[in-house]
Amino acid sequence: MLTTQVQELKHLAHKLLYPGTDEAPIYADSLVSLNKEVTQKANALFTVQASTDEEEASLCLALLMGYSAIMYPQSDIEARKQAILDRSWKILDVLPPSLLKCQLLTYCYGEVYDTELATEAHAIINSWGERELSKDEQEIIDTLTNLEKYPYPWSEITE
Repeated sequence: MLTTQVQELKHLAHKLLYPGTDEAPIYADSLVSLNKEVTQKANALFTVQASTDEEEASLCLALLMGYSAIMYPQSDIEARKQAILDRSWKILDVLPPSLLKCQLLTYCYGEVYDTELATEAHAIINSWGERELSKDEQEIIDTLTNLEKYPYPWSEITE
């Protein structure tokens, strides 16, 4: 059941982070509704503890995606993100190199801009070699590239 809830949050957060990529029209009321749903699902999963390292990594990734996607400021978002980052630091040390680890490294990098995280993500990406990449692999490469190209959190740009 946890896996299903985590996948739902990741899917919804992805839709909010990348609106319009599914070729569907974007309506303000749909974004508001999606934002509310992501917020509710992220808040519901925030206190959940997974039973395996991979589940915990996937949960942390979904929560970081969810809280990063939320469009309206909330007073506790930064504290929640920090708590998720603290959980992520513990799990990253034990995860083997994988797409999941690369995704978590990338989203953690997007919060703290620590070059060691990006370096480790690039090492995983480089291990994929010249083979054809999956959609998820290409997407995380693009996400990391964009984060490195534009290394400032949105909140710093708008202040």
